[in-house]
Amino acid sequence: MVGSAIVRTLEKRGYSNLLLRTRDELDLSNQASVQAFFETEKPDYVFLAAAKVGGILANDTYPAEFIYENLGIQTNVIHSAHLAGVQKLLFLGSTCIYPKMAPQPLKEEYLLTGPLEPTNEWYAVAKIAGIKLCQAYRRQYGCDFISAMPTNLYGPGDDFDPETSHVAPGIMRKMHTATIEGKTEVELWGTGRPRREFLHVDDLAEACCFLMDNYSAESPINVGTGKDLSIRELAETLQEITEFSGDLAFDETMPDGTPRKLVDTTRINQLGWKARIPLREGLEQTYRWYVERCTNAVSAK
Repeated sequence: MVGSAIVRTLEKRGYSNLLLRTRDELDLSNQASVQAFFETEKPDYVFLAAAKVGGILANDTYPAEFIYENLGIQTNVIHSAHLAGVQKLLFLGSTCIYPKMAPQPLKEEYLLTGPLEPTNEWYAVAKIAGIKLCQAYRRQYGCDFISAMPTNLYGPGDDFDPETSHVAPGIMRKMHTATIEGKTEVELWGTGRPRREFLHVDDLAEACCFLMDNYSAESPINVGTGKDLSIRELAETLQEITEFSGDLAFDETMPDGTPRKLVDTTRINQLGWKARIPLREGLEQTYRWYVERCTNAVSAK
């Protein structure tokens, strides 16, 4: 999702000499393959958006895969970028890096000030390692490697698989399916009370290009909207968008995750970047994208 959005944004800006590879063409977890790619192609700029990602269920079920695969991808790309003399690299982390009970909104300096959320700590630890790798290569070798921490993402290209999806596409698919099947209730995990912030992937792509041009520092920098809502409010919004007329049933025996995740976007806003896509508009666009590609499609609103 993120990589495709960055490519779209770069192409809109007129960049035609992009070095693109599919997963089948280049396995980023394979050190030898990554080094060979960098030695041959010698890229000038690198957007490191590749990662193994998923929601609470996936993180909690596959902790070894989440930490192993992400550590491998990050280490291989960052080290090879250094060896190849890449001019600048942007590493994309996640707001999962912040402590579970950190003050809100989340400031960049809260990193490593408390325990992580247990359900996604394996992914978070890997992302923290990526930040530290960029900082270490900057300190020791003078590499212009930077890190950005996007909030919860959604948009075209998202993962709608019920086993691995994040909250927004997961709820969207459940309601879409329930509408088709005529169900009168959709069950959702947790209490519905946790608050989350959502950023459209096209906004993130714009932010990535902006930071590549305008930011160079050791500290990670947050990317978000500065606005949040409860999971229940998100679900109610998606009810309207998907036209699901049934009831919402929250299973309070299932985990909520972090009570609140709202990022402080002061730093990036002061540099001159702000998110532009309103949540409702972005969710409607994402639902249209999903319906057009869904086997049992229904008319999107």
